[in-house]
Amino acid sequence: MYRGLAPAVRRYLRAAADDEVDDLTQEVFIGVARGVQRFQGGEDDFRSWVFSIAHHRLVDHHRRRRRQPPLLDPARGDVESEAVARLGDQAAQRLVAGLPPDQAEVVLLRVVGDLSVEEVARIVGKRPGAVRALQHRALRRLRRDLGDRA
Repeated sequence: MYRGLAPAVRRYLRAAADDEVDDLTQEVFIGVARGVQRFQGGEDDFRSWVFSIAHHRLVDHHRRRRRQPPLLDPARGDVESEAVARLGDQAAQRLVAGLPPDQAEVVLLRVVGDLSVEEVARIVGKRPGAVRALQHRALRRLRRDLGDRA
């Protein structure tokens, strides 16, 4: 279970909280271990459930960061932008980092998490139509930004 999902969960968490990805990944799988007896569903449902836990841990992480800025390097800037900037190819990094946070979240869950629209909707607390609209706007914006570079 851990070996199958941890790499994708880590990539998702790294995109928004690179500084504490190991701790957050551990928190996610502790949550999975605590709740697995209550889980009902198939393999796809389980993957969605694990990413839902990861999303909630990430939201909690951002809340803690807003209340208590990091002590070691207060000049670091926006954590999410820094994390997205490490996703791989430099051009793709800049493009995704330029998306509004809700669009970036949907794109990351759909692409990195390999989740369906319905699964992403449950995770982020939006309707599937809203997730599709966010994804559409994100892809349209990425397409436009790519055209500007050509």
